[in-house]
Amino acid sequence: MMMLPKFLGFCLFLCIHIYNVIVDVTVAVATIDDVKIEVLFTPDDCVKKSKKGDLMNAHYDGYLAEDGTQFYCSRSDKAGHPQWFVLGVGQIIKGLDIGMNGMCAGEKRKVTVPPELAFGEKGKGPVPPNATLVFEVEVYSVSKGPRSLESFRDIDLDDDKVLTREEVRFYFKVEYERDGSKPREDSFYERMVNDVFQKSDHDRDGLITLKEYNIYEHDEL
Repeated sequence: MMMLPKFLGFCLFLCIHIYNVIVDVTVAVATIDDVKIEVLFTPDDCVKKSKKGDLMNAHYDGYLAEDGTQFYCSRSDKAGHPQWFVLGVGQIIKGLDIGMNGMCAGEKRKVTVPPELAFGEKGKGPVPPNATLVFEVEVYSVSKGPRSLESFRDIDLDDDKVLTREEVRFYFKVEYERDGSKPREDSFYERMVNDVFQKSDHDRDGLITLKEYNIYEHDEL
């Protein structure tokens, strides 16, 4: 199971430029208790649990509760990459911010979200108005929230103010194995590096500048 401890916020910029959407969500008439959480799987090592402000990496599938129609699948959307987001700050719908609190890497949940904590009276895209939604979520990593300048300096080994693929790969490898996780094949890290550069190397010159790195946008469901 993929577990990427302590990214020091580096993966903030993995959450960028998919698209920015302001979701019209009405939360006044719904509470935390209205979100139904069913734990489907919990790994033996489930010590580090998510909290507000943590950076998370997860796959999730979304269904309409009324008839089971699937309206979203992160495994097929956006090249199939797991989604990066900061928990509890509005980068995902309110119901998922609630339903994914307290999760650890490797955990799977089924989260049922009322419309007031999803897309409300207006709906969005394939989600009709006033729809209750069901999400099946699998978390891959939980790490500290964004500290962009600090993490950039950690990765920039030669202090030349740009990040190379080799620096990013080395950082991933060191952080992953720091807490005793088993070493992974090079292809494991290469996939993550490819994702980073796809989303952050805007001019496609093979380098990530501080300006590219510091852009704060996010994926939205």
